Amino acid sequence: MSNITRLTYLNKEIVLIGTAHVSATSVLEVRETILAESPDSICVELDQARYDSITNPNRWQEMDIKQIIKEKKVVYLLVNLILSSFQNKLAQNENIKPGQEMLEGINLSKELNASLVLADRDIRTTFLRTYRLLSFWEKTKLISSIVFSVFDTTELASEEIEKMKEQDSLEQAISEISGNYPNIKKTLVDERDQYLTYKIQNAPGNKVVAVLGAAHTIGIRKLIDTPQKIEGLDVIPPSSKIGRIIAWLIPIIILSLLIMSFIKSPTLGYQQLLTWILWNGGAAAIGCLLALAHPLTILSAFFIAPLTSLAPVVGVGWFTALLEAALIKPQVKDFENLSLDTQNLKGYFKNKVTRIFLIFLFSNLFSSIATFTSGFNILGQLIR
Repeated sequence: MSNITRLTYLNKEIVLIGTAHVSATSVLEVRETILAESPDSICVELDQARYDSITNPNRWQEMDIKQIIKEKKVVYLLVNLILSSFQNKLAQNENIKPGQEMLEGINLSKELNASLVLADRDIRTTFLRTYRLLSFWEKTKLISSIVFSVFDTTELASEEIEKMKEQDSLEQAISEISGNYPNIKKTLVDERDQYLTYKIQNAPGNKVVAVLGAAHTIGIRKLIDTPQKIEGLDVIPPSSKIGRIIAWLIPIIILSLLIMSFIKSPTLGYQQLLTWILWNGGAAAIGCLLALAHPLTILSAFFIAPLTSLAPVVGVGWFTALLEAALIKPQVKDFENLSLDTQNLKGYFKNKVTRIFLIFLFSNLFSSIATFTSGFNILGQLIR
């Protein structure tokens, strides 16, 4: 079936090109359609950050790893790398670069002197809106799905990639997402459909060609006749008050238990304090060890974790990641090989950049688990 959808809005003629993002056929279709239509504007499903990454192949070499850690963007970037690795795997099968069809649209806008419109919402805003609107169970399922994607070695044939653009298959997939993750569909699909539609409606000129993922053509067709508003769609909701309360409540409870232990018996108090240090510090150190951290990073995790767990403003991962970055100093080749190394689990541990991210993640995760387990152990000892 055709991947071209023709729409009108007021006096504007709109041509949507639905792509699979990793399809060689899509790249050709984008070029042929844009040259045939000679539009006034070309909209692409990119925000400024993704536009910069597509047009600047040396972007990874310019990344300041320490600044990313200090700005607490490690998890965001790691998730982005994992998701990008999936597209890289598919793109290799087609012998193209991920986002090549978007780059084709960008190049043709210059060739035809057409206005280029970056039509998508900022990717970090989308990630944060998605994450903060999810329930705890939805977050758990989503993170699990992303992590397991690292282990997935399935390769799709070209025919399967092209089938990804069929509307009946897409509608079924979106319906499944809506049932399993209603909040994810709201932020990843519905809100972005609205955002893309607004940008397309307000693109300069009377003829507009939009290059976007085929899944969005379904929503845009339904929205195009109504003037869209995007006020509020760029707002990042605050983190849950309940989450912030719990983050402080847990260390307060543990400190109270330790104080009660010392009041009841100094010997018991010292035993409980030692339990806290060994469990929390040991768990963080094991997390760093599993991530193949430098020995000094592992040692620092042991001493820092018991302290940071009682002050949830900053986690142990912030310190271990910064120390590891200072000790191993990622080289240019590590940044250059990010796209290749993130296509398999072994590569995450081999590459110095992603290893730092894993150290951040593992030390925080293991320390958090130990906080709960050692807290229950301290409570149990106090009751006995």
